[in-house]
Amino acid sequence: MKKIVLLAFALLLGLSSYSQSRRDRMGNPIINREPTKEEIAKYEQKVEDRKDEYIANFLTTLEADDFQKEIIKQYLNSYYDAKSELLKTRYEHSLEREEAIKKLDESHFKDLEELISKNDMAKIKDLIKGEFDEKEVKKKKKKKRKNRKKDKDN
Repeated sequence: MKKIVLLAFALLLGLSSYSQSRRDRMGNPIINREPTKEEIAKYEQKVEDRKDEYIANFLTTLEADDFQKEIIKQYLNSYYDAKSELLKTRYEHSLEREEAIKKLDESHFKDLEELISKNDMAKIKDLIKGEFDEKEVKKKKKKKRKNRKKDKDN
C-alpha cells in the first residue's frame, strides 16, 4: 500500500513539473532570451515598411493632387515619428502622456489645414483617431486590379 501511494505521488509530481515547462510543438523547451541586434533591426525595418504601406494606402483615399499628397505623406511620417518618441518617453503619470499626445494631435496638422480640402482634413483626423479602415482600401484596390485584368483580357 505504501509503495502504491509513493508511486502515485512520484508520478503526480513528475507530471506536474513536466507540464509547467514550456515547450514548442516538437517538444523542445522554449527559452526566453533578449533579441539580438539583427533581430531588432529587422523588426524595426518591418515596422517602417508597414508604416509606409499604411500611409500609401491612406493617400489613395484622398482627393488631393500629387504635390499635396507628398506634403501630407511627409506630415504623416513626421507625426508618427513624433508620436513614437512621445510613447518611448517616460512620464510620471499616464495622464501626462495622454495630454502630450492630445497636444500633438491638435497642433501637428495646423499648417496643413490651409493647403488641403476640408474633406481630406477630416480623413486625416479620422486616421489620427484610428478610424481609417485599411482593409476596405485594399479590397477596392483588388477589385480595380481584377477589373483591369478583365478589361485587358477582353
